[in-house]
Amino acid sequence: MDWFPLFNSLRIALLSTLIVFFAGLFAANRVTRLSPSPLRGALDAVLTLALILPPPVIGWLVLRWFAPAWNLFHVRLVMHWLSAVLVSALVSFPLMYRVARIAFERLDPGLTDIARTLGRSEAWIFWNVQVPVCRHGVAAGTALAFGRAFGEYAATSMVAGYIPARTATVSTALYQSWSGGDDGQAALWAAVSVLLSGLCLLAVGVVENRQGGDGTL
Repeated sequence: MDWFPLFNSLRIALLSTLIVFFAGLFAANRVTRLSPSPLRGALDAVLTLALILPPPVIGWLVLRWFAPAWNLFHVRLVMHWLSAVLVSALVSFPLMYRVARIAFERLDPGLTDIARTLGRSEAWIFWNVQVPVCRHGVAAGTALAFGRAFGEYAATSMVAGYIPARTATVSTALYQSWSGGDDGQAALWAAVSVLLSGLCLLAVGVVENRQGGDGTL
């Protein structure tokens, strides 16, 4: 049994989640601080667009926009597992961003105002007030982003393909097993995917229950 697809999917999901964790929190914080306006609405739409775009469109855009830049620096990431990290981050970013933004919007502004009167910097307030108080929303967004990145197939297969022991993921291995007539192997990868996805949703449920229990975000 070759477990490389599982290992590869996990490292892709972990790295992409690490990227969207910081990028999503930063974007959510910046948008939340903007006054309601058409500009804020447009920015929110752009940051959320990948949530409803078909994954093949994202894969095509990456190939059209990023591949030439990689070639310019003589770096070939197409058909490499690192390119899967990029597209997984793009498709999972909106989940982290939107959940974090909602949590930040529900935060009592009095908490941050008090910190400002004490002379604290915006960076200090963000990491020591906003993120800890909104930790349940941040944790839920992180779990959802990880699950989305782990299960990505279409965009990943476009830019990374399916190369055994190099770019294969659980999703691409499942498709290759099914298309090759190996239903047993396909069922195994499907079970792995269902299990990991279920654990992610279970984590979100635990976070929501704790949020309701202690009254914090």
